[in-house]
Amino acid sequence: MAGGAVVAERGKSDPIITRLANEDKKWFFQKPNLLYLYLILFPTCMGIELTSGFDSQMINALQIVPSWKEYFGPPEDPKIGPQGSLKGIIAAAYSLGAILSLPLIPWVNDRFGRRWSIFIGSNIMVVGAIIQGFSQHVAMYIVARMILGFGIPTCIVSGSSLIGELAYPKERPVLTSLFNVAYFVGQIVAAAVCFGTNSIPNNWAWRIPSLLQICPSLLQIAFVFFLPESPRWLITKDRSQEAYEILMKYHGETDHGHEFVQAELAQMKTTIQLELEVSKKSWMDLVSTSGMRRRLLITTMLGLFTQWSGNTLISYYLVDLLDMIGFKESTYVQKINVSIACWSLFCGVTVSLLVTKIRRRVMYLACTMSLLCCYIAWTISMERAQTAKNAGTPNNAANIAVLFFIYAYSPCYNMGYNALTYTYMVEVWPYSERSRGIAVFQLFGRLASFFTTYVNPIGLHDVGWKYLISYCAWLAYEVVFVYFMFPETFGRTLEELAFMFEDKKFADKAVAAVVKVVHHDDHIHHHETPHHHVHHVHRDPRHPRDPGDLEKRGTLEYRGTAETKENAA
Repeated sequence: MAGGAVVAERGKSDPIITRLANEDKKWFFQKPNLLYLYLILFPTCMGIELTSGFDSQMINALQIVPSWKEYFGPPEDPKIGPQGSLKGIIAAAYSLGAILSLPLIPWVNDRFGRRWSIFIGSNIMVVGAIIQGFSQHVAMYIVARMILGFGIPTCIVSGSSLIGELAYPKERPVLTSLFNVAYFVGQIVAAAVCFGTNSIPNNWAWRIPSLLQICPSLLQIAFVFFLPESPRWLITKDRSQEAYEILMKYHGETDHGHEFVQAELAQMKTTIQLELEVSKKSWMDLVSTSGMRRRLLITTMLGLFTQWSGNTLISYYLVDLLDMIGFKESTYVQKINVSIACWSLFCGVTVSLLVTKIRRRVMYLACTMSLLCCYIAWTISMERAQTAKNAGTPNNAANIAVLFFIYAYSPCYNMGYNALTYTYMVEVWPYSERSRGIAVFQLFGRLASFFTTYVNPIGLHDVGWKYLISYCAWLAYEVVFVYFMFPETFGRTLEELAFMFEDKKFADKAVAAVVKVVHHDDHIHHHETPHHHVHHVHRDPRHPRDPGDLEKRGTLEYRGTAETKENAA
């Protein structure tokens, strides 16, 4: 590992909980309570990104619907539809609304918890979708999209955090990676809906898709309170007994469930206590230490990378890209829309299932380098195709090459910026700053999205294929930044990563609390050896310790372990 990435790992703790979880050989579907939890997570948390995927594909698809173009087009020639900056602001309004809500997100999360935050954000999006579907003019349509955008960030921050904080450690990386994959499910649904309504000869051709954007939010409203609250949030509100009961119900279905849950709870309580001792619960916490500033830099760049890697061109302006190489027939373009969404879903799911096998830095480096190669080849192909089209002699080989690289883009992007995005953010940020950290990620992602969705149609119109060169240059920077700055977070629980940028003494305190739970028993037998005492533990799993006892002992050093290490040295 190179550069700053090495330094970043100095505060990682001994992965005791990870090892205990890996010793559990039961699959999640063999645990009824955990299986129920995962099934409920899909409509409530995974389904949140359905809205964003639906939105991007809907705006993409409606640009070729005649009634939408006529309704929002310029009065002098309505059939051409919105052009230039107006087209950009219609697409970018969703991100603009999201930006406006971000300062409120940490307060809402900390005050009301993860579930109520999802409920509140979903209700806001219901209002936005209704106004969008019944818009009477373009200004109303833009405001409706801003309202939709205002509601989505609190749902994303709360949903991604709740998945990471409820999931069993073995399955957590896969579940948080699947969170973003729901984006493509939303795309497929939107593409199919728009394809079906494309032939309606009136305004319902665009009003129906606009109204149906309400559906994911209704799912979240209906199911969110069937989920338990985050145990970590409950601990911060002095409700440790409730946290213990939730962990026992969903994480305790193993042969050594009591011991595992007690150790997990002790680790959470100690880590959160240490975090809160130095946290002021303000935005200034994000720049208060070198470790926090490092997290902030990585988060800021990752937010920009997820939107400035060329994906918004395909998500929002595929119609313009295909028009540049001569593909204009609406049914054909809609079929390409649907097929790209299906291909992206396949790529996203496949990569998400690999996150427990491949290290994070490897996946991010493979993502950025393959994206750079893909964009260079795409730019060359686009130049050949557009030059031939302008000369009146279409280059079919170049046209096919452009299409190929548009499809090839999906597995390259999904390798890092889709599958790992929220997995990595949940791992990088400790609990006390997680809401603010992911809100910052959302801020820079939305700012980048707002900028690119507004600028893309202008750039494509003014300079054509040359606009793609700017993405090639940015992708080269991404490769360098990821190589030198991204730390490795693979194979550890959230608490084991909480102090990876800080002094290792904090991580050692959390380890000590876990070790005491794992090795403590009312009957300890001491066996003398030539160098040190070894404690053999005999625990009766029928008598778990009260979580209140764990709280009292949570931050004590485990001296026996320290002495053992010292003697061994």
